[in-house]
Amino acid sequence: MATTCRNPMSHDETDDVFDGPSRSQLRRDATAIFKLAETLAALTDAQLARIPLEADLLDEVRRTRAIHQPIARKRETQYLAKLLRRLESAEIDAVRTVLDISKQQSHRETAALHQLENLRDRLIAEGDSALDLVIAEHPSADRQHLRNLIRQANLEAKKQKPPRASRELFRILRQLHATPAVPE
Repeated sequence: MATTCRNPMSHDETDDVFDGPSRSQLRRDATAIFKLAETLAALTDAQLARIPLEADLLDEVRRTRAIHQPIARKRETQYLAKLLRRLESAEIDAVRTVLDISKQQSHRETAALHQLENLRDRLIAEGDSALDLVIAEHPSADRQHLRNLIRQANLEAKKQKPPRASRELFRILRQLHATPAVPE
């Protein structure tokens, strides 16, 4: 009589094969949903209005935002993540897409403001040569007023006074940038 191996650790071909996600993958997914919930809780009302969520989820996001104690907020965020996990993957992808678009738009706006700051600094440093470029782009700009602000900004910098003229120059450049350039 032949003896058979009864080792419970041995595997044979009749074992069931699990094709689902691993436990580590489930944890990564849960962490990603939790981070999405944190991101949603950090949004302003205007940003939140653009997110395609149901009314009960929007209410929960607002409730989570209203809590300021760290442990209670984390608990509320975990509950929000639980509600988000109940959504279809297409709905979650739509939320992530809107958040990504909003983030890209924010980065573009920040880059545009940095360009305007650099232009302002260039105007203050170079004077008329840089001013000619601004006037070429925006012929409706008041050259005399801009020249006066540049001169005042230089004086304020020399006297180490608050940069009032520099701020005013930036404000005007931002307004010029917001209006489309007039082609000649």
